[in-house]
Amino acid sequence: QVQLVESGGGLAQPGGSLRLSCAASGSNFSINAMGWYRQAPGKQRDMVATITSAGTINYAESAKGRFTISRDNAKNTVYLQMNSLKPDDTAVYYCKAWLTVRSTTRSPWTSDFWGQGAQVTVSS
Repeated sequence: QVQLVESGGGLAQPGGSLRLSCAASGSNFSINAMGWYRQAPGKQRDMVATITSAGTINYAESAKGRFTISRDNAKNTVYLQMNSLKPDDTAVYYCKAWLTVRSTTRSPWTSDFWGQGAQVTVSS
């Protein structure tokens, strides 16, 4: 069973910073990519940033220049450093992982998993 556990988030003032972490735990899997999505009330869930196992990074336009995604392969953890926060960044932030899962009873397969979500509120 694979789990994604998020930490970080909370309340920040406009112009402030927050850092999110997401650790993948379990067994018999390898990480192909990890990323962050966010969902504001009444809106769809949108991609914020993704990073592949090879280190290829993709940012949403709204995140470029302000947010930085990074990973620690040894810890199966991905981070999102958010600087220069704006009220529009207020949302629930979800970690997502694209994994290859191995089993003794079948061929490996790919699947994606979501974290539980972390609230980020930017307000003065």
